[in-house]
Amino acid sequence: MTRASVIVDKDFVLSDLDRRVFGQFAEHMGRCIYGGIYEPGHPTADEDGFRQDVIELVKELGCTIVRYPGGNMLSGYNWEDGIGPKDKRPRRLELSRFVTETNQMGTDEFIKWCRKTGIEPMLATNVASRDLNGAWGHVEYCNIRGGTTMSDRRRANGFEEPHNVKFWCVGNEPDGRWQIAQKTAREYGRIVAEAAKIIKWIDKDIVVAASASSNRNMSHYGDWERVVLENAFDYIDFLAPHTYFKNNPDTMEFFANIDLMDAYIKETVAMCDAVAAQKRSPKRIMLSFDEWNIAARWKYEDKFAKKGEWPEVLPLIEDVYTVEDALLIGGAMQTLINNGDRVKAACFAQLINVIAPIMTQDNGPAWRQTIFWPLSLASRYGRGRIMRQTVSSEYTTTKAAADIPYLVSTVLHQEEEGQTVVFALNRNLHEPMDLTVALKGLGATRILATHEIANADLKATNTRDNPDNIRPGTITDVALEGETLSARLKPASWNVIVVN
Repeated sequence: MTRASVIVDKDFVLSDLDRRVFGQFAEHMGRCIYGGIYEPGHPTADEDGFRQDVIELVKELGCTIVRYPGGNMLSGYNWEDGIGPKDKRPRRLELSRFVTETNQMGTDEFIKWCRKTGIEPMLATNVASRDLNGAWGHVEYCNIRGGTTMSDRRRANGFEEPHNVKFWCVGNEPDGRWQIAQKTAREYGRIVAEAAKIIKWIDKDIVVAASASSNRNMSHYGDWERVVLENAFDYIDFLAPHTYFKNNPDTMEFFANIDLMDAYIKETVAMCDAVAAQKRSPKRIMLSFDEWNIAARWKYEDKFAKKGEWPEVLPLIEDVYTVEDALLIGGAMQTLINNGDRVKAACFAQLINVIAPIMTQDNGPAWRQTIFWPLSLASRYGRGRIMRQTVSSEYTTTKAAADIPYLVSTVLHQEEEGQTVVFALNRNLHEPMDLTVALKGLGATRILATHEIANADLKATNTRDNPDNIRPGTITDVALEGETLSARLKPASWNVIVVN
C-alpha cells in the first residue's frame, strides 16, 4: 500500500480555470477532416456534409475550442482556396504530406461546423509562404461586418454576419526544417509582430498566439523564445509551445512525460517573464499549448504519400490507444490545469482519426478511444478555481525526470455551486493508494460522483468491433468525513471524485 495526502484551503487559490484548455486541433491531414468531420454521403451526414455521429461525440468530449487548419500544411496554404462555390475551388499540391488538397472544406465550413457543435474557432493564418496581405485579408473576411472587398466577399458567399473569430495563431512551427519557408527567430519575430499589429488594428478584441520552438529538444530552444519575444512582445498575447510525448516501453519512464511537460511549461513561462523584466513591463504573456499528445507510433516514411502519387485522402498515424495511454493523457491534462495561472488555452492534437480520441470508419461507425475518457471527464468537471495544493506522496526514480511522485493531483472548486472536484492519478503500477484530501473551508458534505479509469491489462484498447471495452467505472472505496475526503485508488488508475 502506498499513501498520499493533499491539503487545500478555500483562501489559497492559484487562478481561475480558463476552459480554453479543453481545446482540440483539426488539421487537413490524413482523415481528420475528410472522412472525419466532413463526409458527404455518410448515413449520418447533414446537408453540409458533416457527420452527425462525429458531432455528437465531439460534444460529449467537451471540446471548447478548435485550432484549424494546421499544422504543417499551413505553411503552404491559401485560405482563399477554401471559400466560394465548391465546384470552382482549386485543387492544390499539399507539400507537407505529398497529397492533393481539394479545398472542399475551408474557413466558412469550419465556422459553420463550430457553430453546430458549440465550439469556439481558433484560426491559424499563413505567414510563411505568403506576405502580410494574406493574414490581413483573412481577418477582414472573417471579422468585418461589410463594406470592404473581403467582408463583402464573405457576404456574397452566403455569410451575412461576420464570423467574429477572436483567437488567431500566426504561423506554425516556423523554426522547423520540415516547413515551407523556414524562418530564423528574428525573421519570424519581425513578421509575427507586424501580423499581430495588423490583426489588432482590424479588430482590437482579437488575441494573437506566436509559435514557440517546435519542441523542447530543438537546439535553439530558449534563444528562439527570447528573440521572438524581444521583437513581438508588445503585440502578442500568447506563446504556443508544442510537445509530443516520447514513447517508452517502460511504463514509469512513459509516465515521466507528465513531469517533463510540467518542467517545459515552467521553463517557457520563465522565458516570457525574463523578456518582460528586460522591458520593465507588467504585461504577462500567457501560454497556448496548441499541440500536445503522445508521439505517433508510425514509421517516419509511412507519414507521407509516395512521391508522384498525390492522393486526395491518405490515412495517416491512426494510432490505437491503450489504458496506459489514457492514464498518461489524464495526468498531462492535470498538468495543464495545475499551471492554469499561465496556461490559458491548449489543443489536443488531433481531434479525429489522426492520433485522436475519436475514430471513424468511412461510411461506417465512429467510436471512442481509451484517451477519450480522461479528456471528456476533465472537461465535464473542469470549472471554477484552481486550488493551491500541499501534496505529500511517495516517489519513484526515473531516468527521464529523476524522482517523480506516484500521485498527480488536481483540485478545482466552483464557488457558486459549492462543488469541488479532485482529479487523481495513481502512477504506482502494483499497489493501491490510500489518498486523503483535506478540503478546508470548501463546505463539502456529500459525494456526488466518482469515476475511475483502470484495467489489469494496461495494453487494453477500444476498437470498432469492441468500442466499449474500456469505459470509466466507479471508485468503490471512497468516503467523506467532515472536511476530509478519503479514497483507495487502484494501482495504475486515473480517478475523479466530485463533492459538494
